[in-house]
Amino acid sequence: MDCREVTKTRIPFKERPDWADVKPVPQDDGPCPVVPIAYTEDFSETMDYFRAIYVADERSTRALQLTSEAIQLNPGNYTVWQFRRVVLEALGVDLHEELKFVDCIAGENTKNYQIWHHRRWLAEKLGADAVTNELEFTKKIFSQDAKNYHAWSHRQWVLQALGGWEEELAYCKQLLDDDIYNNSAWNQRYFVITRSPLLGGLVAMRELEVNYTVQTIRASPENESPWRYLRGLFKNDTQSLVQDSQAASVLLDVLTSQNSHVHALSFLLDLLCHGFEPSQELKSAVDVLTPQSCSPDLALTKKICSILEHADPMRVKYWNWRKSTVRVQSAQSQNADRLANLSMQG
Repeated sequence: MDCREVTKTRIPFKERPDWADVKPVPQDDGPCPVVPIAYTEDFSETMDYFRAIYVADERSTRALQLTSEAIQLNPGNYTVWQFRRVVLEALGVDLHEELKFVDCIAGENTKNYQIWHHRRWLAEKLGADAVTNELEFTKKIFSQDAKNYHAWSHRQWVLQALGGWEEELAYCKQLLDDDIYNNSAWNQRYFVITRSPLLGGLVAMRELEVNYTVQTIRASPENESPWRYLRGLFKNDTQSLVQDSQAASVLLDVLTSQNSHVHALSFLLDLLCHGFEPSQELKSAVDVLTPQSCSPDLALTKKICSILEHADPMRVKYWNWRKSTVRVQSAQSQNADRLANLSMQG
């Protein structure tokens, strides 16, 4: 039976001949329930019959159908889902057909934990045969909700457990071409370049990814995601970031343009705290943006914080704190980087 037809064609269990032998088990709320829930008659009856077959551990076709109806009434009932899995295994049901049922239920419940858990269970059982279907299913979800956490978690699990990496980087690019502000797509892109067994890892992909990210920053410097992504490309290797010519180049381009400077200044501040030596052009670009109230002798890091206090008022207290601690941060970061380099040389 199509899950969408369950409630439309429902006949009470007590009127169904094939359920005449079952004695329903009512819910026991105790003698004096404080706040009894006003269940519908259909829901109460369905769950009464479910409790009966659950207690009897009946693994039959009618038990499977009963779980379908119970899930239709409450897709979040994890006990019903768990018992359904027991029945599915006992009956040896075609799990591809079960996926169709889940597709139907998931259509209006895309953030239901129980449904996604059940779907993973099915994919585990089906193995490599499920890869294409699962990746396409999550694409469908993203077309409705591009940041659905459950769908992204499921997609990442499928890739790691079952495969399907071949077109994933291209898919991330497609999503970012459609919406460069899609931070979930940026996150997935990083997941792919760091986890895919086909790409060689972060270091191998770094140059290509830096090129892509810098181009994106130049097109949308007000977009925080690519700035964060650029930092991530140099995870645990800040000295390579400090020395990267493309990073310095894009900073100068953005800071000398009429675009938003907030993320560029934040990025420059982080680089300076790790020992970055700015060019005179970069220093001049910061000077142009510095409020007239600031002393011309103010350290570059503190100038940047002063600019950000005005340009990013939502985080004015944060930038004020950074200004008061930036010298300590810079010294600590440089010492940490020196120790890391000595360790690598040793």
